[in-house]
Amino acid sequence: MSRSQRERMKAGDWYACVDPELEALRAKARDAAFEHNTTPPSQRGDIAPALARLFGAIAAGVRVEAPFHCAYGFNIDLGEQVFINAGAVFLDTAPLIIGPRTLIGPGVHIYCAEHHLDPVQRIAGLEIAKPVSIGSDVWIGGGAIILAGVTIGDRAIVGAGAVVTKSVAPDAIVVGNPARPLER
Repeated sequence: MSRSQRERMKAGDWYACVDPELEALRAKARDAAFEHNTTPPSQRGDIAPALARLFGAIAAGVRVEAPFHCAYGFNIDLGEQVFINAGAVFLDTAPLIIGPRTLIGPGVHIYCAEHHLDPVQRIAGLEIAKPVSIGSDVWIGGGAIILAGVTIGDRAIVGAGAVVTKSVAPDAIVVGNPARPLER
């Protein structure tokens, strides 16, 4: 029995992102993000209901500033009091878990998807999904980019504009492109 592209994505196998089922799921996410991004904050609260329902898990006190974009939403789990500043882009093709009290700066991008290195496969839409996990009490500075498969430990700090290509230890401070540890 052949697996669907969604099943392949969930399993962490190569899958074709140009798939009708996946496109329908992305359309649902775009609609929820549009509602969130276009509803006045005084009417939507900290997060639009459609966006909150889309997420895999959302704890109390989560706040998502507009604009916000996600690929699917259902792979996003947010701990209590997570703050996501304006301009965040989450390409959540795999689980994207953000621990309690973590602060995400403006314009932060988190990518769970990687495209194929072979140009023929890439043109065919092949990609692979790798989870991203961000611990508790983390601060990610504005404009940082977190790449697929990265884990960021509790209480770590990611400097503004950093490109995080490797996992970050708890309590570490990383800066630069690619991100490298600083001494505390």
